[in-house]
Amino acid sequence: MASMNDKDYYAILGVEHDADDAAIRKAFQKLARKYHPDINKEPGAEEKFKEISEAYAVLSDPDKRRRYDAMQSGNPFAGASYGSPSQPQGDPFGGMGGFWGWPFGAAGAGRQAGSRRSRAYNPKAGGDVVYQLDIDDKQAKEGVRRGITYQRYVACDVCHGAGSVHADHARTCPTCGGSGHISVDLASLLGLGVMNMVCPECEGSGRVVVDPCEACGGTGRVLSASEVVVDIPAGSHDGDTVRVPGMGNAGTNGSSTGDFVCRVGVPSERLQPQAAQGFQMIGFAMPFIVLGVLLDVLAQLTVIIAIPLLVGIVLVGRGGGVLHHAGTWWRNAWRYFVNGFMNAATIAVFMALMVSCMSGFGTAGYRGGFY
Repeated sequence: MASMNDKDYYAILGVEHDADDAAIRKAFQKLARKYHPDINKEPGAEEKFKEISEAYAVLSDPDKRRRYDAMQSGNPFAGASYGSPSQPQGDPFGGMGGFWGWPFGAAGAGRQAGSRRSRAYNPKAGGDVVYQLDIDDKQAKEGVRRGITYQRYVACDVCHGAGSVHADHARTCPTCGGSGHISVDLASLLGLGVMNMVCPECEGSGRVVVDPCEACGGTGRVLSASEVVVDIPAGSHDGDTVRVPGMGNAGTNGSSTGDFVCRVGVPSERLQPQAAQGFQMIGFAMPFIVLGVLLDVLAQLTVIIAIPLLVGIVLVGRGGGVLHHAGTWWRNAWRYFVNGFMNAATIAVFMALMVSCMSGFGTAGYRGGFY
């Protein structure tokens, strides 16, 4: 979700920056009546209602509004005491022109005011980077080494992955008090009770970065080009994977890094989509053939058997033929065949039970006529 820095709550409510509490309340009441989901059924009305409720929850609270105004002006420390008691509020790095300007003075502050930063402290492990590498039959048989250049998130060099340059630890979010949610009381305004929503400053984590890094925006990671050497072992097959630990995406706010996963592709071993679907349909027909033979109802199941069988054969033929492929290709084909067989087997067993039950009822009814 968009952070508090990215939203203009005054514009959302349509009020001036110096609007008093009465004006803010009146603007919210007007918009809330217009966009409340119970009244407005148009697409996007519910999201709009949540947005204006979020804006009102911040601007109607003096402390939250003061903090929001300070953050919008480029100084998130105004009105909050994050440093030690001996540090003056509003400029914990006194004498340096404020953090957002340091060390470049007013020019740095002006540049930062327009940047997109998130103060949310939300450590999450980095995801794996999955890369598809196709090789030929010879390389798959003998093995091959490949150098790969790719894009991934790496730990920020400026803040060393923490997301904060000068502060060692995250702090409890002052907007929500660490709960991760904020509440807006609509009872006195619309008679609708209390509405809870995710805190826009910490984005639900309950903690915030004190001084978001300029380079990474407070996440602790940046997008960068990386290189990795992957050794594909001899005897590899289509679908095998080679994992390189620690070469995936860096986690946010100093969390663990994922792996680089190279997915091996051997086109000669890979079934074309049409052929794969064809083998599945052929497999689908097989249980009904067995059922028809065992229960002597093959003629009645002709349509169920013939359609998937014929369509499957046609698709296999269009998918590259079957004569020039090696054993691995056939093993893959067998897996698709078995998949189709198992899908149809349940239906075939159910039909067999139904036939048996109906036969039993018919016999009982016939015998009952003599008694």
